[in-house]
Amino acid sequence: MTSFAKRLFTPLNLAGLLTWAAIGWEVVVLGAGVPPWRDAPAPASWLAALHLAYLVLFAAVLGHEETPEPPRYLRTLVLLQYALVFALMLLARSSTLPILLILCAVQAIHAWAPRPTAALLVLVNLGLYLVYAYVWRFTSPAVAVLMVACFQAFAASAAWFGISAERARAELAVVNADLLATRSLLAESARDGERLRLSRELHDVAGHKLTALKLNLAALARDPRYANEAPVALCARLADELLADIRGVVQQMRADEGLELAPAITALASPFPRPRLHLQIDEDARVGSLAQAEALLRTVQEGLTNAARHSQAGNLWVVLRREDGGLRLDIRDDGRGRGELRPGNGLGGMRERLEAAGGGLDVRRTDTGGVHLQAWLPVAA
Repeated sequence: MTSFAKRLFTPLNLAGLLTWAAIGWEVVVLGAGVPPWRDAPAPASWLAALHLAYLVLFAAVLGHEETPEPPRYLRTLVLLQYALVFALMLLARSSTLPILLILCAVQAIHAWAPRPTAALLVLVNLGLYLVYAYVWRFTSPAVAVLMVACFQAFAASAAWFGISAERARAELAVVNADLLATRSLLAESARDGERLRLSRELHDVAGHKLTALKLNLAALARDPRYANEAPVALCARLADELLADIRGVVQQMRADEGLELAPAITALASPFPRPRLHLQIDEDARVGSLAQAEALLRTVQEGLTNAARHSQAGNLWVVLRREDGGLRLDIRDDGRGRGELRPGNGLGGMRERLEAAGGGLDVRRTDTGGVHLQAWLPVAA
């Protein structure tokens, strides 16, 4: 099943589709009443065409992917649905047709903010009053409109609370991922500091005492009384080997010095369903300080956020490598953006953070419309 079908046939959306089907059954199959201004019922083919057109628009809205900023076409689809509902009410008289306005109200709150949606609902219900009063010629149109308007307001409010709860959950997931990434970075920093401390202790304490031991064994070996003693020679050889082993361990511990960013970056990307993160960090591209690690981590975070909110990207490639005596971070997405890139507060803060650590940032669009970020830092901040 495609992602569109999965979004379309969620339990709530399925309830809306069943509601549409029930209304169509009554209006098209069973036959609706005739408005007083018409002499004969509207052809069933007209009503069926309008009702099916509503379904197509309705399904397009239900199946679209949720984004922080609803696309403009979504609002057009909702307004066209309103137009189709009023066209149906001009051609047929059925108490079930205004239910379609309730379905429209739920969609409207996804396409507009609460205040514009409230203004739209006021206009829609004014139009409904005109239909009730002058097309269907109800004896109490105001009461009928009030009932339908209350259902619309209730449906829109419930949908808005659901949207708010989902956004709050997404924000909490991002904050939690940020905390996990920071914790991973601090843990890596602590481990790196402990490795450095242990390597210094081994070099300064054990190495010093072993060197003293070697000198004493060498002096003992020069004493004529012990010059030919095998145990003395064995102890000297073992001391040499032990000192060489310790120096090798210290060298290896210092070779592993630096912070590893992979766990922190992976934690940052975990709450984002899109884009999919493709991470590549070269073995020698270890970050030398916590300030550098923080700058690179926040750069990746901003790249993820921009790709999810603005580029509508499906994939994000992050590459960290050592190049020309420094560290280079390459972030690229496959979004479909248009127009000139205008750096906002996020990109501006990213640039300032990198420059404070001795590096810089370059931002440009790819040939396909994605965003390409290139950041660089010196090896030592």
